Amino acid sequence: MPIFIRLTNYKSSEEKERGFFDPKNRFIAKQEVFFKIPGAPIAYWVSDRVREIFEKSEKLLNNAKFSNGINTGDNDNFLKLWYEIEYYKIGFNISNFFEAKNSMKKWFPYNKGGEFQKWYGNNEYLINWENDGEKIKKFAVIRNKGGHWSRYLCGMDYHFKESITWSFVSSSNFGIRFKEKGFMFDVGGSSMFPNKKEYFYYFGAFFNTKISFYFLKNINPTLNFQTGNIAKLPIIFPKSEQTKQKIDQLTEECIDISKEEWDSRETSWDFTKNELLKHKTDGKIETAYENYCEFWREKFYKLHQNEEELNRLFINIYELQDELTPDVPLEDITILKKEAKIVNGELEFNKDEIIKQFISYAVGVMFGRYSLDHEGLRIADMGASIKEANEKFDIQNTTFEIDDDNIIPVLEDEYFSDDIVARFRKFLEITFGKEHLIENLNFIQEALGMDIRKYFYKEFIKDHIQRYKKRPIYWMITSPNKTFQALIYMHRYYPDIFAKVRNDYLLELIVKLNTQKEYLYNQLDSAISNSEKKKIDKQIKEIEKKLKELYEFDKNYLEKYANNLIDINLDDGVKVNYCKFKDILYPISGLCKGK
Repeated sequence: MPIFIRLTNYKSSEEKERGFFDPKNRFIAKQEVFFKIPGAPIAYWVSDRVREIFEKSEKLLNNAKFSNGINTGDNDNFLKLWYEIEYYKIGFNISNFFEAKNSMKKWFPYNKGGEFQKWYGNNEYLINWENDGEKIKKFAVIRNKGGHWSRYLCGMDYHFKESITWSFVSSSNFGIRFKEKGFMFDVGGSSMFPNKKEYFYYFGAFFNTKISFYFLKNINPTLNFQTGNIAKLPIIFPKSEQTKQKIDQLTEECIDISKEEWDSRETSWDFTKNELLKHKTDGKIETAYENYCEFWREKFYKLHQNEEELNRLFINIYELQDELTPDVPLEDITILKKEAKIVNGELEFNKDEIIKQFISYAVGVMFGRYSLDHEGLRIADMGASIKEANEKFDIQNTTFEIDDDNIIPVLEDEYFSDDIVARFRKFLEITFGKEHLIENLNFIQEALGMDIRKYFYKEFIKDHIQRYKKRPIYWMITSPNKTFQALIYMHRYYPDIFAKVRNDYLLELIVKLNTQKEYLYNQLDSAISNSEKKKIDKQIKEIEKKLKELYEFDKNYLEKYANNLIDINLDDGVKVNYCKFKDILYPISGLCKGK
C-alpha cells in the first residue's frame, strides 16, 4: 500500500525537510479510492468523508446548465470599458437577443471575469453587439476560415439571463458573483444557470463558502476554474426549509452590501453621488468622513459575519466539522479593497483614497459629468450641450456652474482666476459651506499629505489614469516640463478645442509670464543688495526657461493640433482617440506607440 508525503504547504527547502519527517504529513491511500473523485486525481490527502461526499452526493451538473462564453479574438476592437463610450448607446437590462436588436443600441454589458470579487461587481466592460452582433460574427467566420461563427461565440442560449459567474483563473481563491439579466459573457467569465430559480441564492452561497474551494482544490489544483470542474462539484441540499431560507437571507444581504459598495465609486454605471456627500450631516468634511467610516465599518463586519455564518451552515450540511472551520480572514472580504486595509486584525480606512474620490467627483461636477442637482450622470454623450443637459433634468438654476469651454487650467501657480484650484475651493464652499472652507481644506490637505494645488498639479492625473484603468475620461494637455497643463473632458470634446486651449490659455500664460518677467527686471534695477539681485536674477532665469518651453511646445506641437481640426469617435475607445493627440497629452505607459 503506497505511502504519500505531502509537503505543498511548505515554501523553503528547510521547511520541507522538517515536514518530511513530521508524521502528520504522511498519508496511506489505496489506489481505488482516487476514482471516487471526478477525474481520479491522486488526492491521497482527502478524508473518507470527502470521498463519500463525492461518491454519493448529487452533482451540480444535474441541477444547472454551465456555459463558456464568447471569445472575440480582438478585445481591443469589440470590447470597451463602459465609461469610454457614449452612455446613450448602452443597452441595459436587456432580456434576450431579439430585444437587444430592436433596442437599436450598440453596446451591452459584458461579463469578462476580472479580479477576485465575491457576491457582486466587476461590471466594467461592454461588447459591441450592434445589429445582432453583425461585425463580431463576420470576424468569427474569418477566424474559422469560413466556418460558422458559433465556434467562437458560445453559450448563445444563455446570454442576457441571470447567472452565477466566476473568473476563469485565480491565484489563490475562488468566489462567485451574481449577475442580473442583461449581460453577455466572456470565456473568462464562465457562468452557471440554475435549473430552478429558487436555488439561485443557495448555489451561489455554496460557491462563496470554504467548502467549494476545498473541493475544487481536490479536483483541479491548477486553480483554472473551468465549467467542467465546477459542474462536477457535489451539492447537498439542507434537510430543513428553515436552513435554506436562512441561507437565502444571508446571501441576499451579502449581495446588497457588495452592490452598494461597488456602486459607491464613480467607475460603476450605477453610481449616484460621492459618499462624503451622502454621509454629510454638518458643514465639516471631517464629520462626513467619520460618518462614512462608521457606516462602512458596520457593513464590512456584517458581511464578514454573514460569510462566517454561511460557512457554518454549509459545514453542518456537508458534515465537515472535523475538517473545516467557519472562520474567514478579514483579508478575504472583497469590499473596500481600495478604501481600507487590515492592520493588526482591524479595519483601517485609507483617508487619502476617500478624499481623492471626493476630489475626482468634484472635477466631474466641474465638467458636467455629474451634477449637484441630481444623482448619476449628467453629460456623458458627445455633442450634448450644457443647455440640453439642464433641460433634460429640468434644472432651472444650477447649483454649481459647469465649465463653459471644457478647459480647466492646472498650473503650478495661480495664473488664472478660474483654474482648477479656484474651482475646487468654490465646490467645497457650495457643498460644505463657506464658513468651514479653511477647516475643510486643511483636512483635505492633511489627508493628501500635500497642498491642494500641488496635488492637482502633480498627482491628480496619475490617480485618474489608475482609477480608470489607463482609459482616462479627463485628458491632461501637458507641455514637456509641465509648465502648461489643462484638463479637458473627453465626452465634451469639440474639434477646435485645442485652438481655444492655445489662444485662451497657453498664449495667455505666455503673456502673463512675460509681464512677470518685466516686473522682475524693474525690481532688479531698484534692488540694492547683491543677495536680492541674485534672487531676482534667478527668478528671471526660471521664467525664461518656462517661456522657452512654452514657445517650443506651441511651435512644435500645439499649434499643429490647433490648426488641424481632428474629430474623435467615442466608439473607438480611449486608446484610439487619446493616441491621436499623444504629442500633447500626459503620457500613459504602454498606451500609445512611441510615447
